Amino acid sequence: MEKSQILSADILDILFDGRNKMYGAYALRKTYQQRMLFALSAMLLLCLLVVAGSLLANGKKNRAPAELVTVVELENFKPEEPKPIPKQEPLKVEMAKVTPPRIVADDQVKAEDEVKEIDQLENTRIGTINQEGPKDEGVVAPPVEKTTGVVENFRETDEMDKVFASVQIEAQFLGGIAAWRKYLERNLNQDIAAQNGAPPADYSVLVSFIVDREGNISDVRAENDPGYGTRAEAIRVIQKSPRWTPAVQNGRHVIYRQKQKITFRVEEQ
Repeated sequence: MEKSQILSADILDILFDGRNKMYGAYALRKTYQQRMLFALSAMLLLCLLVVAGSLLANGKKNRAPAELVTVVELENFKPEEPKPIPKQEPLKVEMAKVTPPRIVADDQVKAEDEVKEIDQLENTRIGTINQEGPKDEGVVAPPVEKTTGVVENFRETDEMDKVFASVQIEAQFLGGIAAWRKYLERNLNQDIAAQNGAPPADYSVLVSFIVDREGNISDVRAENDPGYGTRAEAIRVIQKSPRWTPAVQNGRHVIYRQKQKITFRVEEQ
């Protein structure tokens, strides 16, 4: 390119001076501005179409729906007058007037004031006037109670003598469980089963006994017998026990059958 043409030449012509302008890069750069302007115009048009469509859609939604109004004409309506309900007279049944007894001369007694006999008042209603009519079958005669005239002796059940199997507060050894365990350790022959040749095992005896209202022990029984002298030893130690705290039911001391399991353990030598 000559020097006189450089000032008026396009930048692309300067860059591609002496090169093959038929090459694609030159054509792309040459038409770049036209393509960019076309793309922006198309994008702007598309945005305008979207906005316009959105406005039209919102306008249709905001329109109030057409209301269908039905007009109903009411004719003058005159309600029927209610028919009077015929008044029914109550059924008149035979009624006898109650007359307080008075002592007067026979010639002064009026017929309506005469005191009727009991036989004449059967199925007859008692009232303030005398009235004729059918017999009242709804009159219920009072039941006749038969009495022998003998009053039987009545004795209220005394729960103080009852032996309870279940109470609100059970009887317990004086001092609680710790004192009871200490008593058994001191007084129970725990080696009785081993001394009688029992094999290694646990031998439990369930003992029941009465604790009265004063806490005394009585009627000691063994519910089972594992053998080897354990039953007799369990009964002996319970019978030797000092007083217990009695059981409580409804806020008072009662007689209670207490149960206690005593276990004898034989260990291997």
